[in-house]
Amino acid sequence: MVSARALLWAICVLRVALATVYFQEEFLDGERWRNRWVQSTNDSQFGHFRVSSGKFYGHKEKDKGLQTTQNSRFYAISASFKPFSNKGKTLVIQYTVKHEQKMDCGGGYIKVFPSDLDQKKMNGKSQYYIMFGPDICGFDIKKVHVILYFKNQYHENKKPIRCKVDGFTHLYTLILRPDLSYEVKVDGQSIESGSIEYDWNLTSLKKTEKTALESRDWDQVEGSKVQDWEKHFLDAGASKPSDWNSELDGDWLQKPPYEDGLKAEGIDKDVWLHQKMRPAGYLTQYDLSEFENIGAIGLELWQVRSGTIFDNFLITDDEEYAEKFGKATWGETKGPEKEMDAIQAKEEVKKAREEDEEDLLMGKFHRHNHFSRFHRQGEL
Repeated sequence: MVSARALLWAICVLRVALATVYFQEEFLDGERWRNRWVQSTNDSQFGHFRVSSGKFYGHKEKDKGLQTTQNSRFYAISASFKPFSNKGKTLVIQYTVKHEQKMDCGGGYIKVFPSDLDQKKMNGKSQYYIMFGPDICGFDIKKVHVILYFKNQYHENKKPIRCKVDGFTHLYTLILRPDLSYEVKVDGQSIESGSIEYDWNLTSLKKTEKTALESRDWDQVEGSKVQDWEKHFLDAGASKPSDWNSELDGDWLQKPPYEDGLKAEGIDKDVWLHQKMRPAGYLTQYDLSEFENIGAIGLELWQVRSGTIFDNFLITDDEEYAEKFGKATWGETKGPEKEMDAIQAKEEVKKAREEDEEDLLMGKFHRHNHFSRFHRQGEL
């Protein structure tokens, strides 16, 4: 007999197996990453990347990622994948970033682009769908950006989300769900969540557009002739057509006979208009988190001091898969990474102490020689 635990495990394994992975990159095949990632040539001054695990790491090979190499430079690099739409699906974007240079001013975020991105000409003006990740500059800016592209505008989350500022590798996860909820995780822990509609100040945008559209449509109806107005009504004896689609055509409303001379122009619009007042461009519930043609991921940022390492990129529709992937990558190497850093720190302290002691001995030696020469000169 199969135990409940075994059955639950089997269900979890099946769910992960059914996850759709749109993009995954770990840089485990040497220099072949250059066949997948395209360095923008839009500006000859763009900084260059290399694949490295840095000065300290948890695993020399597994911790290799894209590393910035030149100070005070803009960077632009991207990778494409088969285009997809997240309509009606959860979208999970995840990656690791390590500022081993102890970032003073620069970006550590990623951008998700539509599939028509010109990778060779990618720059700061290239349209993107989502910008996500840490941004640090001085004492004032230490935040996690979550910017969504909607109705030809970029909208940033109005909640302040603080990022990590140390030199270790951290796991950043963004989850956008079809019910318009979202979640931001750092190192597997939820640090912010809520409603896409409200936390991006999109509610006012919806209301404004809704009011404008409904007002425009109603004005058009009121300005028409009575016979045109009556086209919006159904005869009392009419039957509902077999191909009537309530989602597209609106609710089926029949017009009762006029009473006491009451005509169509005297009837409230919300009661009598059978057709939808919302045109096709109206903001539907899912517009806020849907992107039709996702096809590239990239780094487009500025750094004063280089050395940041980006790794373990993942775009999927399954939260559980992302969690397991995070544990299998960052989760396995985070501990050894800190251990190696601690060992190096002790070695540096020991080396500095030895150098100080050597300088002290050399100073005593020089002072002794100077005193000896002065004493011999006195005897002469």
